[in-house]
Amino acid sequence: MPDKLHKTKGIVLRTVKYGETSVIVLIFTEKFGVQSYLVNGVRTSTKKGSGKANLFQPAAMLDLIVYHNESKNLQRLKEFKWSYLYHHILSDVPKNAVALFMVELLTKCLKQPEANADLFNFCEDAFIHLDESNNAVMANFPLFFALHLTNFFGFKPPNPLKVTFEETNNLIFDLREGQFSYTKPDHPDFIEGKQAEVTIELLKVMQPSELEDIKLNHDFRRQFLHTYETYYALHIEDFGTMKTLPVLREVLG
Repeated sequence: MPDKLHKTKGIVLRTVKYGETSVIVLIFTEKFGVQSYLVNGVRTSTKKGSGKANLFQPAAMLDLIVYHNESKNLQRLKEFKWSYLYHHILSDVPKNAVALFMVELLTKCLKQPEANADLFNFCEDAFIHLDESNNAVMANFPLFFALHLTNFFGFKPPNPLKVTFEETNNLIFDLREGQFSYTKPDHPDFIEGKQAEVTIELLKVMQPSELEDIKLNHDFRRQFLHTYETYYALHIEDFGTMKTLPVLREVLG
């Protein structure tokens, strides 16, 4: 059967050089989930190839026309262009660091090439909000994204909306179970106090602009990002450690 042509949006996750002029690009597509594409001739210095490699930077959001064949592991791109042209993410160092963290986290969670339009829309919306965010929102954005991304992979903490401030002070969040409680578990994978309190605050955030109201210092954020890395490692098989996290900690400091 010949490969069929399809239109889809995509978010670039990773690009690897292939041969003299080509690349293999891992893209999270709206229509087919995560897919690998061979793209020929984008690394040439000719007029035709010039600048096209820029479209395959991690976090780039593209409109694509793709050849798709279910039986193939490597697909091909026919046409590609920006679906959203960032104003800041590709040039602003702190925002780029946040975007690369988001891309790596998403890549580690996407194990199968299954379409998930809701997840795609969440990620597309998140990258646009990050691009448009002020510094106060941007600083809390990795925590917000990491916590709300769990919703699509089955371990989002329940949102205890009716908890009073006094009760919040006594809450424990069990990272293994993904549950809040008032009793400490018999293992070390839990958070309490300020970290549990801020987790509840982040769960209540509906729009990224609200992140401006959550006041945290740099050291707390750094420690908290490590906590969320641990949370993911407990729930996503072969998660490992995040390469972008040390860079992000430095940049946000």
